[in-house]
Amino acid sequence: MTNATHHAIEAVWRIESARVVAYAARFVRDIGVAEELAQDALVAALEHWPREGVPDNPGAWLMATVKHRALDKLKLDALHARKHEALGRDMDALEAHVVPDFVDALDAARADDIGDDLLRLVFTACHPVLSTDARVALTLRLLGGLTTYEIARAFLVSEPTIAQRIVRAKRTLSAAKVPFEVPRADERATRLASVLEVVYLIFNEGYAATAGDDWMRPTLCDEALRLGRILAELVRDESEVHGLVALMELQASRIHARTDLQGRPVLLADQDRSRWDPLLIRRGLAALARAESLGGTLGPYALQAALAACHARAVTTADTDWAQIVALYDALVQISPSPVVELNRAVAVGMAFGPEAGFAIVETLSDNPALAHYHWLPSVRGDLLAKLGRWRDARAEFERAAAMTQNARERELLLARANEMDAQGPA
Repeated sequence: MTNATHHAIEAVWRIESARVVAYAARFVRDIGVAEELAQDALVAALEHWPREGVPDNPGAWLMATVKHRALDKLKLDALHARKHEALGRDMDALEAHVVPDFVDALDAARADDIGDDLLRLVFTACHPVLSTDARVALTLRLLGGLTTYEIARAFLVSEPTIAQRIVRAKRTLSAAKVPFEVPRADERATRLASVLEVVYLIFNEGYAATAGDDWMRPTLCDEALRLGRILAELVRDESEVHGLVALMELQASRIHARTDLQGRPVLLADQDRSRWDPLLIRRGLAALARAESLGGTLGPYALQAALAACHARAVTTADTDWAQIVALYDALVQISPSPVVELNRAVAVGMAFGPEAGFAIVETLSDNPALAHYHWLPSVRGDLLAKLGRWRDARAEFERAAAMTQNARERELLLARANEMDAQGPA
């Protein structure tokens, strides 16, 4: 196999794998079996394409192949169980999708709305019956097309651990008889919230890695953005879907400015805004406008996107409308109260109305058990104390934050800030 063919197959699989798995699951109604059939189709491509060349429509080739594999499996299952009537029904159902060639196979899939298949796959992979870790791993595997090794590397856990999570997730879905379907209207909002949570968890792990030697893992941000954009195409009338996409686009626009040439973190106030990606900013603002145009009260993701938009629209840090940011945090606290939101609001209050005002809010959060191991609490305290001229206290807080974080780059940044306090004086 030539390198060119190998790279072509890899690229096609990354693009088409989710659709192929979703298409197979429509027939076999089991995600684990569907992924096996999709892998069989990939193996077939690896066998045929080096000899015959990559087909003009590789997605259609994979769709047709997985359809025939699904047909064969259902036939065998029915024969083994001697369920001839069931076999006849399965054959009839599948024959309705039989098409004469590979191009027609893809056309038929689209005619039957492959988008619906993808949406079913999204809701199934992110089903609340699974743990959060399992949902994330399964989503990256099925919808992101990532290998077990790639997922393990991204989350700094062992490959066997990720493999076990994925296997258990499939077994759990099968044992719970989770249907391969888009949820009914009465439960769609709850299920959609689970989907959005998974996508944003993936993005956040890429944007601010919880552990390891890297400040960010942009590959995860890219995967989350891809999933979010797909979801926005599939669920066009949900404000929060567009709000999440807007939030990720706007945050991702800063990625190149968030580290220096040595890979060290650069905080928002110190970033070179000329390095922010204007295309992602335009996309983010457009997605936010779409969320706002759908009417009703903005949800948590759309409000956070509006916050990010305040930064994106400011030419410099000094131009930032901090009073508007405080107002948006006030709204966010009302609909999605949490100590973390309150802490972020304290930062905004400190910027808008002075460090004393911000510090007063932080002091009310100091004993909150939810923030006991959250390193951004002492970090924010340190920043506000420094602005108040309390250098010694600020140093102690930065050192405490550095001891709490598991990210090496973040620890370096916090210790550097602690050392800066010594140069300020004895206060």
